[in-house]
Amino acid sequence: MAQRVTLPTMAEESRLAAVPASFVSSLLDALDKGLIVAERGGGVLLANARAKKWMESEGLTGNPELNLFSDVLKTDAKQVFSQIERGEHKIELPLQQGEANAAARIQWMPEPDWLVVQFESRSEKETGPDAGTQLTVQELLQEREITYRNLLAAYLRLQEVNRQKTVFLASAAHELKTPLAVIKGYYDLLLAGSLGRLTDKQRDILEESKDSCERLVRLVSMFLNYSALESGKLVLQLRENDLRDCLDELAKRWSEAFQRKGVRLDANIDPSIPTFRFDYQKVQQVAANLLDNALKHTPAGGSVSLRAAPHFWERRVAAMAPVDERRRFRLPRPNSVEVSVSDSGAGIPAEHHQEIFEDFVRVDRNTSGMGLGLAIAKRLIQAHRGKIWVQSGSPTGSQFTFLLPMDQG
Repeated sequence: MAQRVTLPTMAEESRLAAVPASFVSSLLDALDKGLIVAERGGGVLLANARAKKWMESEGLTGNPELNLFSDVLKTDAKQVFSQIERGEHKIELPLQQGEANAAARIQWMPEPDWLVVQFESRSEKETGPDAGTQLTVQELLQEREITYRNLLAAYLRLQEVNRQKTVFLASAAHELKTPLAVIKGYYDLLLAGSLGRLTDKQRDILEESKDSCERLVRLVSMFLNYSALESGKLVLQLRENDLRDCLDELAKRWSEAFQRKGVRLDANIDPSIPTFRFDYQKVQQVAANLLDNALKHTPAGGSVSLRAAPHFWERRVAAMAPVDERRRFRLPRPNSVEVSVSDSGAGIPAEHHQEIFEDFVRVDRNTSGMGLGLAIAKRLIQAHRGKIWVQSGSPTGSQFTFLLPMDQG
C-alpha cells in the first residue's frame, strides 16, 4: 500500500525547530531499512546507520565525491528524472550490485528538490512472522516509518528555510553596508566643519544622528558575521598582531560614546603582553560587542573597565602536554591572554548565564539590540580555540572574560 508523507503545519514547524540534528540522526538510525538523502546532482547529504553499513560492504565509503546515481544506484540520473517528470514521485529500481533481490525505492521531494532513497530487500518480505501477527507488526512498522519520514521531511524543510534566512540576512546587510558608509562619511565632514561652521545645537543633533548611524553600521557588521558563521564560511586571518594596539585603538574609538552617556571607561592593558597570532578584526569585534553590551547596561555615573593581561591556562596545558612534562615545569608560564570587560550595571541573574550566549537572546527586553552580540563573540572566540564566560550577580554588575591562546597554528 502506498504511503502518504504529509508536511508539517507552521505550528508544528516551530516545535520541530527545537529538535537537534543529533536527535533526528538517531531516529533515522533506528529505521530497519537503509535510507539516503541526496541532492538533485546526486551528492549524498545524509545516510542512516544501515545505509552506511551497506555502502561499506560495497566498498563505497571513503569517497568524498560519492554520487548517488553513478556510484550507489549504478544508473543514469536522466532515467530517474524522466520518470519524475512524467509525474512519478516514487520510483523503484533493482540494485545492480550486491544482492540481486534488493531494490531501491526513490521518492522525490519537490520543494528542496532532494531525493530520499530507501533500500529494501525483497527476501525480507518473504521471511516474516506467522500470518496471525504479521498484519499487526506491519501496521506498527508502517506507522513508525511514516512518523520518521514526516519528521525527516519537516527537518529538511526547516534546514532549507534556515539557509534562505541566512542568505537573506547576508544580502540585506551587503546592500546596507555601502550607503551607511557614505552617510557616516558625510557626518564626519559636517562635524569637522568642512562644509561650514555649526552652531552648538546643530552639532548636538549631528552627533546624535552619527551615533545612530554607527549603531546601524555595527548591526550590519553583526549580520554579516552571523551569516558567515551560520554558513560555515568564516575564515580567520591569523597573523602576528599586537593585542595592546588592538584594544587601545578600540578604547579610543569608544571613549566619546562613553563620555556622552556619562560613564567612565578605564582601559588597563598590560604592556608585557607579547605579539602572537590572532585575527585582529575579529578579536576587536568581540571586545567591541562586550563594550557595547556594558555601555547599554551601565547607568550614567557608572564605570566600565577593559583589562588585558598574560594568563596561564592550565586546562590548555593539560590538553597538550604529557603528565611528566607538566611536572617538569612547576612554574606556570603565560600561554594565553585574559581579556575582561566589567561594568557597574544591574548585573545578570545566574539562571541566564548560559542562555545569553545563544542566538537572538535578550535578558532585558527594554534595551536595544538583536541579541546576537554575545552569540557572535562566543563563536569568534571558539574559532580561536579560546573560551568566554560571564561572572555576575544581580545587582553587583557583570564581568565578561575571554581567553585567547598564544600558540595559534
